[in-house]
Formats: sequence, C-alpha cells, structure tokens
Amino acid sequence: MPIDPIAEARRQWLEHGWSDAVAGMTLVTSVNRAQQLLVAPVEATLRPFSLSFARFEVLRLLAFTRDGRLPMRSAVKRLQVHPTSVTSTVDRLVRDGLVVREQHPTDGRATVLSITDAGRELVERATAALNADAFTGVAVDDDDAAELVRIIARMRKRAGDFEDPRPVPEPL
Repeated sequence: MPIDPIAEARRQWLEHGWSDAVAGMTLVTSVNRAQQLLVAPVEATLRPFSLSFARFEVLRLLAFTRDGRLPMRSAVKRLQVHPTSVTSTVDRLVRDGLVVREQHPTDGRATVLSITDAGRELVERATAALNADAFTGVAVDDDDAAELVRIIARMRKRAGDFEDPRPVPEPL
C-alpha cells in the first residue's frame, strides 16, 4: 500500500475529534495486524500436520508434562481459553487418536487428558517445523521482540493473567 492504513485511521480519528481514543484505537489495530502477520506462517506450517494452533498448543502442553497427562481444568487455566473452546479442540484430538480422555483418579467429576504415542510423535515433528519455519526469522530483531514481550507481559499482568510469584522464605 502506498500509505500506512493504521496511520490513516489515526489521522481520521483525530480529524473526527476522537483524540481521547486515538492511542487505544491505534494500539488495538496495530496489535491485531501484527497478530495476523505472526499467525499466518504458524498456520501455514501446521497445515501439513492437520493441526490448528489451538490443537498444537494442547498437544505441546501435554507433551511438556512429566507423564503426558493433565487434568482438563489445568489445561484450560494454562491455555487461558474458554473451557468450551478447549473441549472442542480436545474432541478433535480424541477423534484423531492424538489424545485420550481418562477418569480422574480421585475426582469422579473431573477428566484427565493424556497424549497418545501418535500425538507425541506428531507434536514433536510439528514443533521442529514451527521452530524452523515460523518461530525463527520473525520480522522483528531479538531486542525489539524482547521489549515487545515485556510490554505485553505488563499489560497481561494488569489484566490479571498472572501474578508475581510469592516470595519463598529462607530455609531454616
């Protein structure tokens, strides 16, 4: 494009007298466009594996655990996604033989997710592809990426995504 459309939207906001909303509009629009640019290569890389990013995240989360198992409730909290979305994603993973649902050993109402050997093999191949094709060579240098992550982390913390760890007392 010959002009930056977000800069043009900013100009229009100012011209229409919405100066108090300019910073927020510009931020939301910029981050939304950056998200599109970052996710496109991830989706393209995962397509040959028949995985969405949501499905990949569930598999990777399970593969990171010691025994490949995690209560559904814990997966929902860690993924920071609505439970219905995780359930839908897990349904597809179960259908494809990549995850199984198990009864929780002590809570009859809870479900435990367990990655299958096929799921583990797939997520390892998909992770290698993402690391090679989507997570390296991002159009931001390492220092800018680190600063951007710090800024977003502060925003996420203020929104309640996480808390600072509690101080651990010195051992006696």
